[in-house]
Amino acid sequence: MTHLVSVVTPVYRGVPEYLVAAYESIAAQELPAGWGWEWVVQGDGLDQAGIGAVLPGDERVRFGVGRHGGAGVARTSALGRVSGELVKVLDSDDRLAAGVLARDIAVLADNDIGWTTSRALDVLPDGSTRGFDHDPPEGVLARGAVLAHWRAHGRAPVHPATLCIRTDLLLALGGWMGLPASEDTGLLLAADAVADGYFSAEIGLFYRKWPGQVTGQAAHVDRGDVAARHAVIGRRAEVLARSFPHWRG
Repeated sequence: MTHLVSVVTPVYRGVPEYLVAAYESIAAQELPAGWGWEWVVQGDGLDQAGIGAVLPGDERVRFGVGRHGGAGVARTSALGRVSGELVKVLDSDDRLAAGVLARDIAVLADNDIGWTTSRALDVLPDGSTRGFDHDPPEGVLARGAVLAHWRAHGRAPVHPATLCIRTDLLLALGGWMGLPASEDTGLLLAADAVADGYFSAEIGLFYRKWPGQVTGQAAHVDRGDVAARHAVIGRRAEVLARSFPHWRG
């Protein structure tokens, strides 16, 4: 039996060349023996059905479309079509680094943890890259470590766009949060609240910075909007942390 890792990507007004680059970064992955991948792409809005024509004719690509609800709703809708035992997140404008899926699989196979993350590089409009100089050391992140850092510094110590998580855990958490943004941070903190995780110091993601990205819009950094998102993300994680036992796979 082939084990699967499901790469989940929501798309809203996707840029065709970015989608092709995302696919190529998945197709180039070399996986351990007995493993395969599927790319579960979800159009965020019924008017996004045309995206299907942009995607390659690869039987491992599974496209669906639903009503517009934002990235969190699209991701969770896509979760209903996931066949893999692991879910890897990938935004439609980003690219996986070589070898990241094999590393994610190995880490989750070798450790009693629920999720893993890795180092990310920002890709700037001129093609140059920029890293983050405060990544944690490689290794296991004990349950609650990400929430504690987020509370102290206002940001997670690891990039939520690099998350790979056990599908059972993702389903138990209810998928992604139904927020206009930061739904990936909400999932990361929820997973951290109930399970140990891991950080890989090797580059796992090329995170594209460009004018059209959601996180580059003024609404994303509106103080009231940020405060509302942070409030519900934090409260959810805290309730999970004190109410649920340590998750075991």
